[in-house]
Amino acid sequence: MLRWKAHVRGIFAFRTRNIGRVTAVRVPLPRTRPVLVYDGDCAFCTTWVNRLRDLLPRFPEALPYQWIDYAELGLDEHDVTHYAWYVTPGRQLGGHLAFSALLRIQRASWWRFAGWLLATPPFSWAGWLGYAFIAANRHRLPGGTPTCALPPSERG
Repeated sequence: MLRWKAHVRGIFAFRTRNIGRVTAVRVPLPRTRPVLVYDGDCAFCTTWVNRLRDLLPRFPEALPYQWIDYAELGLDEHDVTHYAWYVTPGRQLGGHLAFSALLRIQRASWWRFAGWLLATPPFSWAGWLGYAFIAANRHRLPGGTPTCALPPSERG
């Protein structure tokens, strides 16, 4: 029984490390307003950024990574090709936590609650898995195109 618990704890620790690697990195940034960085060549990503912009009352400036110097925001090419990013002065949130941050800046309490829930284990683990699945298969989803596909060696 103890061996099984250690194995489960190890699985969750591995997932937590992966979630941590993707998400919160504190860096000094020259920007004073939040920005959402996404893959502008991906029709699926662009469609969902536009839908969320229409749905959510508060929405940050959304910029395709192809239009900006993402290194200035503390991101590298791997970061911007694999995840959407919500970047504020001093913090970068990637993947499902970028979506969580979008919800947490809303005025309506139900949006904020959903955002906090998405950032809290065990819901964050499910969010991480869901985001990883969508990112790996975005070229197959409605609105996606072959341009959205990651190289086979980098699919989740």
